Amino acid sequence: MNSFKENTLEASIWDALLEVSDPEIPRLSVVDLGVITHVQVDENNNAHITMTPTFSGCPAISYMQNAVRERIGAMKSFAEIDVKVSFEQPWNSNKITERGRAILLETGFAPPPKHEGYIELSVLEHIACPYCASTNTELQTPFGPTLCRSIHYCHNCSQAFEQFKPVV
Repeated sequence: MNSFKENTLEASIWDALLEVSDPEIPRLSVVDLGVITHVQVDENNNAHITMTPTFSGCPAISYMQNAVRERIGAMKSFAEIDVKVSFEQPWNSNKITERGRAILLETGFAPPPKHEGYIELSVLEHIACPYCASTNTELQTPFGPTLCRSIHYCHNCSQAFEQFKPVV
């Protein structure tokens, strides 16, 4: 198989994976969340996809793995589909795409700030509110409904909101 065809098949996998939703935030795709780390089509027309969960204990990883397998299987283009979970390259919040950050805001989540590999706890304070953009906010608890989120309160619009925590 020539490399143009392989790249086209790999691009079609990436496009299809934009339709696979994060189970906790359905408008956010696994691609925009940054958990898909590798896509390859080999010479035998097998699709190999690697995922890295946001946290090692992520309860949704099996669900996402099956959803990826099902969506790529629906393409009927590949002999076999291998969806591997790997922690070789740990996920970090900088992997969320710009589109993913916009989707988080649109759905009422504060996206994590970009970082340079070091995060102080103070970055969880005075987060811009996704509803009114005010930074007159307060961290209520660093422990949200999942490990990757914290709970905040906006004193300007009186809304509680969740933030995706920055992860190195």
